Amino acid sequence: MDAADLDSADLDSADLDAFVSEHLDRYAETQGVLPERLDEFGETYRSQGYLTRDQLYEIAYESSTRSAYHVEKNPEARCREVTRNARTVDGDFSAIQLITGLSGFKAPTASCVLAALDGDRHAVVDTRVWASLERLGYLDRRKESFDAADYVAMIGPIREIADRTGHRAVDVGYALFAHDDRVREGTLH
Repeated sequence: MDAADLDSADLDSADLDAFVSEHLDRYAETQGVLPERLDEFGETYRSQGYLTRDQLYEIAYESSTRSAYHVEKNPEARCREVTRNARTVDGDFSAIQLITGLSGFKAPTASCVLAALDGDRHAVVDTRVWASLERLGYLDRRKESFDAADYVAMIGPIREIADRTGHRAVDVGYALFAHDDRVREGTLH
């Protein structure tokens, strides 16, 4: 199913479920974050209660190899403190904003931390996810860089799609990424 000409208002839940399922199957063909790795990080995060600088570096490297080295600028104690606090803070904006306070974590990379922690409520987001949400009519314009408020703008529709289809939010994010990877013409930026 091609969503290039679709609008979310025109899709019933079955069509939306087919869209997510099809593109989730295609996700393995992309160069996105590996779901298995994200699951591993999440298991560690939940069992330890925090993430270390080395663990955060691994997440950042999975998400953005070019900027992962910035994570090493963070003191170890700060990494543990921020990730411990991110587990308990109320509100999506506050959680993502807290993580983006660490060097090497802009909103897309920070979203990996939240998605690892709780894939039922959070998703990995980036330019591709935003573009697919825009194509589906959930967002108004294209964007190339993101902050905490943009994460909140994306996670709302992602959760709506998850609720309508029975998929986890993290899987909806993967499907949206794969959709853009398939239909985008030209370069990413």
